[in-house]
Amino acid sequence: MRRQLAAAARLMAALFPAELYLRGWGCAVPGVEPASATSGAGGMPGWARFRMGRPLDGGERCRAGLPSMSLLHVRVVSPADLRDEVEALLRGQRGATNLVVLPGAAREPRGDLIQADLARECVQTVLSGLRGLGVDRRGSISLHAVDTAIGDGVRRAERNAPGDAADAVIWDEVVSSTGEDSTLTWVFMAFMVLACLLAAIGIATNSPITIVGAMVVGPEFGPLAAIAVGLRLHRMDAVRRGIIALVAGFAGAIAATAAVALLWRATGLVDAGNLAHSTGTEYIYHPGWFSLLTALVAGAAGMLALTSAKSAALVGVFISVTTIPAAGNLALALVFGRFHDAAGSAFQLVINLTGIVTAAYLVLLARGHSRLSNDRPSRYDTTS
Repeated sequence: MRRQLAAAARLMAALFPAELYLRGWGCAVPGVEPASATSGAGGMPGWARFRMGRPLDGGERCRAGLPSMSLLHVRVVSPADLRDEVEALLRGQRGATNLVVLPGAAREPRGDLIQADLARECVQTVLSGLRGLGVDRRGSISLHAVDTAIGDGVRRAERNAPGDAADAVIWDEVVSSTGEDSTLTWVFMAFMVLACLLAAIGIATNSPITIVGAMVVGPEFGPLAAIAVGLRLHRMDAVRRGIIALVAGFAGAIAATAAVALLWRATGLVDAGNLAHSTGTEYIYHPGWFSLLTALVAGAAGMLALTSAKSAALVGVFISVTTIPAAGNLALALVFGRFHDAAGSAFQLVINLTGIVTAAYLVLLARGHSRLSNDRPSRYDTTS
């Protein structure tokens, strides 16, 4: 046992020869600090002992720890006559740091280049202020996520910013991301068709894993989120774009899947018996109250993830709802004459789509709306 502990300690010493820096601590620490080279209690070598739970002392303290990364870099090209007002707006933010002003640096559009790093909590206030000054019409504004930032000023900005980063909603970011994901493109259609085909394969082969894969591939949450955002911000262009993408996407995917299913039936690869014995997929065409509850919960979680930049949670949302599987089963059921199952799948699809949009809209209501009345982004606004 002692030999195994010594081997493990050697590995840790090799991996962490000095200090373990943890994000957000501002010091080198509760992590690993080699002790003296003398032997410890029980005969364990000194280098195998680690002081846990307290920071290093004095000059060994981390002088530039990594804070939690919720900073965004804002870059403004401002007309020269607005430079002082833009600079004052940024200086007035407690969560601003790394302010840089380069007079006359911009060529297209011509003007001054002003840059700063902002805590996420301050970004919407700054964007509203810049729009109020008319910078969006006479210049340009861009946002970029800051992956890593080191320095006392960075920590101070995050500490002084009002509120919490996870609760901050950047409406321009939400509008831009949902707008991009809800546009009817060939890529969007391709993902819809491929996802629907995967779902059909999973149903025909009674493979829940394949059906889950189809849920992840499906891009339908983008248009659903766009519809909710459009309703919340009274932007009917976003609502129309989302509806068009959904209708065209599902219609095209169901038609393509039905065509492939006809080929399967003609070649004998799949028959009605395969569908009848697909016992693990009844939930797809047997909607109930839990179908609605699942859609509501998933829609709420999805919009919360979208507005708080927690994109990793979206994967769970995709797997939770049966929109794509319902569309795939609808195509199969129509081809193989299982019209009762087709009706159930269609109803399941409608329940999921309606529930997701409703829950997403309610989450947006709960998240508030701090935009000014004249602070509505153009349909062409983008973020990179």
